[in-house]
Amino acid sequence: MTPEEIWEAAGPAERLLAGVARNPAAPVDVLLRILADGPVAARMVLARDRVLPGPVVDAVVAHPDPRTRSFFARNPYADPEQQARLVDDPDHLVRGHLSREPQADDVCMPRPLPDRTIVRIIETYEDDHLWELNRLVSPGLQRAMTTHPSAKVRCMGIGRLSWESLTPDVRDALPADPDPEVRKAAEASRRRYERLRDPDAVREDLPARPCHTHTHLLMYGALAPDVVAASLPRHAWLIARNAGVPPETVALLAAHPDPKVRTRVAARPDLGPAERRALAVDPDPGVRLALSVHPALSEAERAAIDYEVTQDRSYCHNPPYDPELLPDPEQVRALALSAHPLLRRRAAREPHLPADLVALLADDSDLGVRVLLGQNHPDAPAALLLRCFLEYTGCDRWHLTGHGNFPRTGLARFAGDEDPAVRRLALLDPETPAGTADRLTRDPDPQVRADAAGHPRLPQDRITALLDDPELGHRAAANPALPVATMYELTAAAGQQAP
Repeated sequence: MTPEEIWEAAGPAERLLAGVARNPAAPVDVLLRILADGPVAARMVLARDRVLPGPVVDAVVAHPDPRTRSFFARNPYADPEQQARLVDDPDHLVRGHLSREPQADDVCMPRPLPDRTIVRIIETYEDDHLWELNRLVSPGLQRAMTTHPSAKVRCMGIGRLSWESLTPDVRDALPADPDPEVRKAAEASRRRYERLRDPDAVREDLPARPCHTHTHLLMYGALAPDVVAASLPRHAWLIARNAGVPPETVALLAAHPDPKVRTRVAARPDLGPAERRALAVDPDPGVRLALSVHPALSEAERAAIDYEVTQDRSYCHNPPYDPELLPDPEQVRALALSAHPLLRRRAAREPHLPADLVALLADDSDLGVRVLLGQNHPDAPAALLLRCFLEYTGCDRWHLTGHGNFPRTGLARFAGDEDPAVRRLALLDPETPAGTADRLTRDPDPQVRADAAGHPRLPQDRITALLDDPELGHRAAANPALPVATMYELTAAAGQQAP
């Protein structure tokens, strides 16, 4: 059964016990009792949906039911060092879930497993798990994979990187690698690269019909003149970013009737001055916008372009940064000081911005700049984070509340806001009045009701009443203000033995 099916099949008593399992105030002995004898829905919530005390982690890792251990392997709240204890689990299901990325919730983002655990997975897991290996790998291990002492890790490193992305010293050393499988993988990678750089081989390998290989070859392969000519009528968009097409073809593509093609061409770093001048006054606003951030333009040339930056409200987190591959500080400063909002947005993504640029961008006129700064910078100020939340309605909005600087006090004033997501802010405030929390348990929005049922200042009589509510009972059972005696009673009602 899937987690969704397990939850749907759970009865009221099981769901209440699952609420207790998630309650941050539940005593360790209650959690251990649920883990030992509780129904699968309660064990699922306990192992997967919260931070666990050390003794409970020990019990989960040693639990006889592989489903319970697999739930812990998928826990985004768990310390990766704790999850690493499952790396040699005897069950195929547990190992499979450990090798996949846990699903993040509205606030919590998964963290990488320790490097030694990733290496152990690569060395010992079945091929089907290795194909599915998508756990976050630390930047340091990613860099070291092709020269790692383990042959299997070197093989995977070669498979994850293209030949041209390997450093010259690594490419030179691979043909003499002591492991035959590594040499075989390196030779295959080299041959793929050489065929991709050979126009005759690309012509030979190019499928007659559109497919992934067809797209890849037209976008990245070395294209002979006849292949370029044959591609222009139907596949101009694909070759518009191909770095190997000659200047005369770039000029043709820059004048292509399809604005999507011209937009792609506008981003080419090798775009000539004549093409840049033509695209700067293109009739399509998307083309002008794409050209306006071209690296060859000066600030004055950008300002002369009639472009518009829309607030599409879809700014998202970046992947983890490699501290050894930080951008040039002066380049970042130039981006942050640019008059172009899209360039300032690039700077706002950098988590290592100095304090003066953080202060500058925190008051930027562009919503995208402010939101990206709030999402990515560890020192984003509290006022900025709250402002971003109130103004931004796109993806990862609630993630802003998980930032360490997001304010928690003074949020009760939002309890009457017309936006349900903003009303939820009131339930992050530990000082929200009891009457307000009580009222919000009857809110028309289900997520507001759920949050209110777990607020610690909710009156005791309301918590007790909600335990019988089919929708909010398990939320009330997870309320940290729930009396410990009631937790024991709920375990007993679910078929457990109270102490």
